[in-house]
Amino acid sequence: HDIHLDDVSDVATRFPGRAREDGKHYALDFTLAELKQLEMRERFKPATGERVFPGRYAGEGIVFRLMTLSESLTLIAALNTSTGREAGVYPEIKRPAWHRAEGRDLSRAVLAVLEEHGYADKEDRCYLQCFEYDEVRRLRDELGYRGRLIQLLGGGDKIGEGNTDNARFRTPEGLRELARRVDGIGPPLGEVVKGGDPATRRITSLVAEAKAAGLAVHPYTARADELPKWAADYGDLIGVLREAGVAGYFTDFPGLAR
Repeated sequence: HDIHLDDVSDVATRFPGRAREDGKHYALDFTLAELKQLEMRERFKPATGERVFPGRYAGEGIVFRLMTLSESLTLIAALNTSTGREAGVYPEIKRPAWHRAEGRDLSRAVLAVLEEHGYADKEDRCYLQCFEYDEVRRLRDELGYRGRLIQLLGGGDKIGEGNTDNARFRTPEGLRELARRVDGIGPPLGEVVKGGDPATRRITSLVAEAKAAGLAVHPYTARADELPKWAADYGDLIGVLREAGVAGYFTDFPGLAR
Protein backbone atom coordinates (compact mmCIF):
# COMPACT_ATOMS: atom_id res chain seq x y z
CA HIS A 1 0.00 0.00 0.00
CA ASP A 2 2.82 2.39 0.80
CA ILE A 3 6.38 3.05 -0.31
CA HIS A 4 7.97 1.08 2.53
CA LEU A 5 7.45 -2.43 3.84
CA ASP A 6 8.25 -2.40 7.54
CA ASP A 7 4.72 -2.43 8.95
CA VAL A 8 3.23 -5.06 6.62
CA SER A 9 5.98 -7.68 6.18
CA ASP A 10 8.98 -9.47 7.68
CA VAL A 11 11.39 -7.41 5.56
CA ALA A 12 13.52 -6.31 8.56
CA THR A 13 14.36 -9.88 9.56
CA ARG A 14 14.49 -11.40 6.07
CA PHE A 15 16.78 -8.69 4.63
CA PRO A 16 18.80 -7.21 7.53
CA GLY A 17 21.00 -4.26 6.69
CA ARG A 18 18.88 -3.12 3.74
CA ALA A 19 17.15 -0.19 5.44
CA ARG A 20 17.82 3.40 4.40
CA GLU A 21 19.20 6.02 6.79
CA ASP A 22 15.72 6.63 8.21
CA GLY A 23 15.55 2.99 9.31
CA LYS A 24 12.85 2.03 6.80
CA HIS A 25 12.93 -0.57 4.05
CA TYR A 26 11.67 0.85 0.75
CA ALA A 27 9.99 -1.38 -1.83
CA LEU A 28 11.95 0.40 -4.55
CA ASP A 29 15.24 -0.91 -3.13
CA PHE A 30 14.37 -4.58 -3.71
CA THR A 31 14.06 -6.74 -6.78
CA LEU A 32 10.75 -8.39 -7.57
CA ALA A 33 12.27 -11.78 -6.71
CA GLU A 34 13.24 -10.45 -3.29
CA LEU A 35 9.84 -8.87 -2.69
CA LYS A 36 8.13 -12.16 -3.45
CA GLN A 37 10.07 -13.82 -0.61
CA LEU A 38 8.40 -11.60 1.99
CA GLU A 39 5.78 -12.82 4.42
CA MET A 40 3.00 -10.28 4.16
CA ARG A 41 1.00 -9.53 7.32
CA GLU A 42 -1.78 -7.39 8.68
CA ARG A 43 -0.44 -3.95 9.52
CA PHE A 44 1.57 -3.76 12.75
CA LYS A 45 3.78 -1.30 14.65
CA PRO A 46 7.41 -2.20 13.83
CA ALA A 47 8.74 -0.85 17.14
CA THR A 48 6.57 -3.11 19.29
CA GLY A 49 5.11 -5.75 16.98
CA GLU A 50 1.63 -4.72 18.15
CA ARG A 51 -1.03 -5.21 15.50
CA VAL A 52 -2.90 -2.06 14.41
CA PHE A 53 -6.19 -3.99 14.12
CA PRO A 54 -5.97 -6.79 16.74
CA GLY A 55 -9.16 -8.53 15.64
CA ARG A 56 -8.00 -9.19 12.08
CA TYR A 57 -6.12 -12.14 10.59
CA ALA A 58 -3.29 -13.19 12.92
CA GLY A 59 -1.87 -16.32 11.27
CA GLU A 60 1.86 -16.84 10.89
CA GLY A 61 3.89 -18.26 8.03
CA ILE A 62 4.01 -17.63 4.31
CA VAL A 63 0.31 -17.34 3.54
CA PHE A 64 0.21 -14.04 1.72
CA ARG A 65 2.76 -12.73 -0.77
CA LEU A 66 3.08 -9.57 -2.81
CA MET A 67 1.54 -9.61 -6.29
CA THR A 68 2.33 -7.30 -9.15
CA LEU A 69 -0.41 -5.09 -10.53
CA SER A 70 -0.49 -7.20 -13.68
CA GLU A 71 -0.85 -10.42 -11.66
CA SER A 72 -3.69 -8.88 -9.66
CA LEU A 73 -5.57 -7.79 -12.78
CA THR A 74 -5.13 -11.24 -14.31
CA LEU A 75 -6.60 -12.82 -11.17
CA ILE A 76 -9.58 -10.43 -11.14
CA ALA A 77 -10.32 -11.11 -14.81
CA ALA A 78 -10.30 -14.86 -14.17
CA LEU A 79 -12.54 -14.50 -11.11
CA ASN A 80 -14.97 -12.37 -13.10
CA THR A 81 -15.16 -15.15 -15.68
CA SER A 82 -15.62 -17.97 -13.16
CA THR A 83 -18.17 -16.15 -10.98
CA GLY A 84 -20.13 -14.38 -13.71
CA ARG A 85 -19.69 -11.11 -11.82
CA GLU A 86 -17.89 -8.00 -13.00
CA ALA A 87 -15.71 -6.64 -10.20
CA GLY A 88 -13.91 -3.43 -11.07
CA VAL A 89 -10.52 -2.16 -9.88
CA TYR A 90 -9.43 0.98 -8.03
CA PRO A 91 -5.62 1.34 -8.10
CA GLU A 92 -3.79 4.25 -6.50
CA ILE A 93 -0.77 6.14 -7.81
CA LYS A 94 1.18 6.29 -4.55
CA ARG A 95 3.66 9.12 -3.90
CA PRO A 96 4.41 9.81 -7.60
CA ALA A 97 6.57 12.89 -6.94
CA TRP A 98 8.75 10.84 -4.57
CA HIS A 99 9.08 8.11 -7.18
CA ARG A 100 10.09 10.58 -9.90
CA ALA A 101 12.74 11.98 -7.56
CA GLU A 102 13.99 8.38 -7.27
CA GLY A 103 14.13 8.09 -11.06
CA ARG A 104 10.89 6.09 -11.53
CA ASP A 105 7.83 7.31 -13.45
CA LEU A 106 5.16 5.39 -11.55
CA SER A 107 2.18 6.83 -13.44
CA ARG A 108 3.55 5.99 -16.87
CA ALA A 109 4.25 2.42 -15.72
CA VAL A 110 0.79 1.96 -14.19
CA LEU A 111 -1.04 3.32 -17.25
CA ALA A 112 0.80 0.85 -19.48
CA VAL A 113 -0.29 -2.09 -17.31
CA LEU A 114 -3.89 -0.87 -17.09
CA GLU A 115 -4.13 -0.48 -20.86
CA GLU A 116 -2.60 -3.92 -21.40
CA HIS A 117 -5.42 -5.40 -19.30
CA GLY A 118 -8.19 -3.44 -20.96
CA TYR A 119 -8.58 -0.49 -18.60
CA ALA A 120 -8.19 2.62 -20.72
CA ASP A 121 -11.52 4.44 -21.13
CA LYS A 122 -14.34 5.66 -18.90
CA GLU A 123 -16.50 2.73 -20.01
CA ASP A 124 -14.00 0.34 -18.38
CA ARG A 125 -14.59 -0.65 -14.76
CA CYS A 126 -11.63 1.18 -13.28
CA TYR A 127 -11.11 4.25 -11.13
CA LEU A 128 -7.54 5.56 -10.87
CA GLN A 129 -6.85 7.56 -7.71
CA CYS A 130 -4.10 9.84 -6.43
CA PHE A 131 -3.60 12.36 -3.60
CA GLU A 132 -1.27 14.62 -5.59
CA TYR A 133 -3.14 17.11 -7.77
CA ASP A 134 -0.06 17.89 -9.86
CA GLU A 135 0.06 14.22 -10.81
CA VAL A 136 -3.68 14.04 -11.43
CA ARG A 137 -3.29 16.95 -13.82
CA ARG A 138 -0.31 15.20 -15.44
CA LEU A 139 -2.23 11.94 -15.83
CA ARG A 140 -4.96 13.73 -17.76
CA ASP A 141 -3.07 16.45 -19.62
CA GLU A 142 0.40 15.03 -20.29
CA LEU A 143 -0.03 11.26 -20.21
CA GLY A 144 -3.46 11.32 -21.85
CA TYR A 145 -5.29 8.98 -19.48
CA ARG A 146 -8.88 8.65 -20.71
CA GLY A 147 -10.33 6.55 -17.88
CA ARG A 148 -12.13 7.52 -14.71
CA LEU A 149 -9.94 9.59 -12.39
CA ILE A 150 -10.36 10.39 -8.68
CA GLN A 151 -8.69 13.20 -6.73
CA LEU A 152 -8.08 11.95 -3.20
CA LEU A 153 -8.26 14.67 -0.56
CA GLY A 154 -6.95 14.91 2.96
CA GLY A 155 -8.87 16.49 5.82
CA GLY A 156 -8.34 19.80 7.56
CA ASP A 157 -6.58 22.85 6.18
CA LYS A 158 -3.05 21.49 5.75
CA ILE A 159 -1.45 21.37 2.32
CA GLY A 160 -1.36 17.71 1.35
CA GLU A 161 0.84 15.46 -0.75
CA GLY A 162 2.31 17.10 -3.83
CA ASN A 163 1.31 20.56 -2.54
CA THR A 164 -2.38 19.70 -2.96
CA ASP A 165 -4.56 22.38 -1.38
CA ASN A 166 -7.11 20.09 0.26
CA ALA A 167 -9.16 22.86 1.84
CA ARG A 168 -9.54 24.82 -1.41
CA PHE A 169 -10.49 21.72 -3.38
CA ARG A 170 -13.37 21.13 -0.98
CA THR A 171 -14.89 24.54 -1.80
CA PRO A 172 -17.42 24.98 -4.63
CA GLU A 173 -14.80 26.86 -6.68
CA GLY A 174 -12.14 24.22 -6.09
CA LEU A 175 -14.57 21.41 -6.92
CA ARG A 176 -15.43 23.09 -10.22
CA GLU A 177 -11.71 23.31 -11.02
CA LEU A 178 -11.26 19.61 -10.26
CA ALA A 179 -14.24 18.73 -12.44
CA ARG A 180 -12.31 19.88 -15.50
CA ARG A 181 -10.07 16.83 -15.10
CA VAL A 182 -11.49 14.28 -12.65
CA ASP A 183 -14.68 12.28 -12.26
CA GLY A 184 -14.87 12.39 -8.49
CA ILE A 185 -13.20 13.02 -5.15
CA GLY A 186 -12.16 10.75 -2.30
CA PRO A 187 -12.32 12.71 0.98
CA PRO A 188 -11.98 11.36 4.53
CA LEU A 189 -15.22 10.29 6.25
CA GLY A 190 -14.83 13.25 8.61
CA GLU A 191 -15.29 15.74 5.78
CA VAL A 192 -18.64 14.18 4.81
CA VAL A 193 -20.05 13.76 8.32
CA LYS A 194 -18.95 15.65 11.42
CA GLY A 195 -19.80 15.19 15.08
CA GLY A 196 -18.60 13.67 18.32
CA ASP A 197 -21.43 11.17 18.75
CA PRO A 198 -24.51 9.84 16.89
CA ALA A 199 -26.79 12.38 18.55
CA THR A 200 -24.90 15.47 17.38
CA ARG A 201 -23.60 14.39 13.99
CA ARG A 202 -24.33 16.47 10.92
CA ILE A 203 -23.87 15.88 7.22
CA THR A 204 -21.71 18.57 5.63
CA SER A 205 -22.39 20.28 2.34
CA LEU A 206 -19.43 18.60 0.60
CA VAL A 207 -21.33 15.83 -1.22
CA ALA A 208 -24.05 18.18 -2.45
CA GLU A 209 -21.49 20.73 -3.66
CA ALA A 210 -19.42 18.04 -5.38
CA LYS A 211 -22.52 16.71 -7.13
CA ALA A 212 -23.36 20.23 -8.26
CA ALA A 213 -19.93 20.33 -9.90
CA GLY A 214 -20.59 16.98 -11.59
CA LEU A 215 -18.34 14.94 -9.30
CA ALA A 216 -18.94 11.63 -7.56
CA VAL A 217 -17.86 11.31 -3.91
CA HIS A 218 -16.14 8.16 -2.55
CA PRO A 219 -15.09 8.79 1.08
CA TYR A 220 -12.52 6.69 2.97
CA THR A 221 -12.32 4.41 5.01
CA ALA A 222 -15.34 2.61 6.50
CA ARG A 223 -14.02 0.16 9.11
CA ALA A 224 -16.12 -1.94 11.47
CA ASP A 225 -13.19 -2.01 13.91
CA GLU A 226 -12.36 1.70 13.73
CA LEU A 227 -15.68 3.52 13.70
CA PRO A 228 -15.90 7.32 13.63
CA LYS A 229 -17.29 8.71 16.88
CA TRP A 230 -20.50 9.74 15.15
CA ALA A 231 -21.40 6.16 14.14
CA ALA A 232 -23.09 3.69 16.49
CA ASP A 233 -21.99 0.67 14.43
CA TYR A 234 -20.99 -0.23 10.88
CA GLY A 235 -24.56 -0.37 9.62
CA ASP A 236 -25.23 3.06 11.09
CA LEU A 237 -22.07 4.40 9.44
CA ILE A 238 -23.15 3.17 6.02
CA GLY A 239 -26.70 4.41 6.53
CA VAL A 240 -25.43 7.92 7.18
CA LEU A 241 -23.17 7.80 4.11
CA ARG A 242 -26.16 6.73 2.01
CA GLU A 243 -28.17 9.60 3.49
CA ALA A 244 -25.33 11.96 2.57
CA GLY A 245 -25.63 10.79 -1.03
CA VAL A 246 -22.17 9.35 -1.65
CA ALA A 247 -21.73 7.33 -4.86
CA GLY A 248 -19.54 4.74 -3.14
CA TYR A 249 -17.04 4.40 -0.32
CA PHE A 250 -13.76 2.75 0.57
CA THR A 251 -13.93 -0.07 3.11
CA ASP A 252 -11.82 -2.83 4.64
CA PHE A 253 -15.02 -4.89 4.99
CA PRO A 254 -16.43 -5.61 1.51
CA GLY A 255 -18.52 -8.50 2.81
CA LEU A 256 -20.35 -6.25 5.24
CA ALA A 257 -20.60 -3.59 2.56
CA ARG A 258 -22.49 -5.95 0.22
